[in-house]
Amino acid sequence: MYKRVEYQTIKSRVEEPRKFIQVVMGARQIGKSTVVKQVLKDISIPYQLFSADNVPATNSAWITNCWEAVRSLKENNGWEEVVLVIDEIQKISNWSEVVKKEWDDDTFHDRNIKVLLLGSSRVLLEKGLSESLAGRFEEIRMSHWSYTEMRDSFGFSINQYLYYGGYPGAASLIGDEDRFQQYIQSAIIEATINKDILMDTPISKPALLRQTFELGAAYSGNLLSLNKMLGSLQDAGNTATLAGYINLLEESGLLCGLQKYSIDTARRKASIPKFQVFNNALKTVYNPISFEQALLDRRAWGHIFESGIGAYLVSQGFVHRFEVFYWRERNDEVDFVIRKKGITIAIEVKSNAEKRTDGLNKFKELFTPQASFIVGDGGISVENFLSMDIRKLFQSPR
Repeated sequence: MYKRVEYQTIKSRVEEPRKFIQVVMGARQIGKSTVVKQVLKDISIPYQLFSADNVPATNSAWITNCWEAVRSLKENNGWEEVVLVIDEIQKISNWSEVVKKEWDDDTFHDRNIKVLLLGSSRVLLEKGLSESLAGRFEEIRMSHWSYTEMRDSFGFSINQYLYYGGYPGAASLIGDEDRFQQYIQSAIIEATINKDILMDTPISKPALLRQTFELGAAYSGNLLSLNKMLGSLQDAGNTATLAGYINLLEESGLLCGLQKYSIDTARRKASIPKFQVFNNALKTVYNPISFEQALLDRRAWGHIFESGIGAYLVSQGFVHRFEVFYWRERNDEVDFVIRKKGITIAIEVKSNAEKRTDGLNKFKELFTPQASFIVGDGGISVENFLSMDIRKLFQSPR
């Protein structure tokens, strides 16, 4: 079975001396539980795995019961160490306070119980981590599968990856587009909205949240003002409501609204958002044309192509902690601008020879980025770009 790069990170941290709670976080259906099970199978340390998926949210005592069971097993079997794994931990109310209490109790009594927590709701995990567990945990961020992973595991071509995205569970279904779309809708979109957002966040207009996602996903790779969205949505309320919903969708790994690159923070926040899905399957599931039809439609493929590059960038941005923007000034534009620790990179996506790239030169004059380049026609091939280690772009030149 294919092992993602995070396998080695998780394995090495579980095998090192007990120091931090390890928290594996990421969107739904990207293989968090699978890679953890691979690690558990390959280590010599005994472990116990629990899932909070069907536990009532108010039953915080369930976490304590899991802990007590592991302590009892450790003592009865004479284990020197043991790994406690809890999946979907964020579903339990006040989970972080209970985890803090039990972890600190083990620390005080010198119990060598290592803890690995998994969760798919980034907002609930990070809120709990920052509130109660400061200084006690490390994050291991996982994102959607890359082109190289889908190619090596499932034989995806570059065009298949750009259209069908990087969900491993859907890879075997691309021969039947109806089944593929049904899987994306039910296992990803509905499950995320129902279980990761609506179950844990008070939402006054759930139907509006779904409409916001559907419209934003369909427009992935394009600018769309919140005021224009209001005119397209039923019972839309105001732009503050939409902005809040987009935030929740981003924190759940579905959809984000990129801000315009600017030195001025206030101008960034006031900019028209450029919508971007985290996985291109979330865009093409709303596409009225099939994969074969899209390849023949130059305009449609151009939108899919740009959204696919953006999906890779925002997913990598989550894992490696860099920001993603766009830039536009009158007729000049740059598709994506990425930034980390003061280093700025400008990226123009060009799916055909007709697209102008004057904006890249204008951006270089105004902001002097460390690097700027074209992905696609006349630049770095899309295969090479989607195969590169993005982190290397931020390394200072020697």
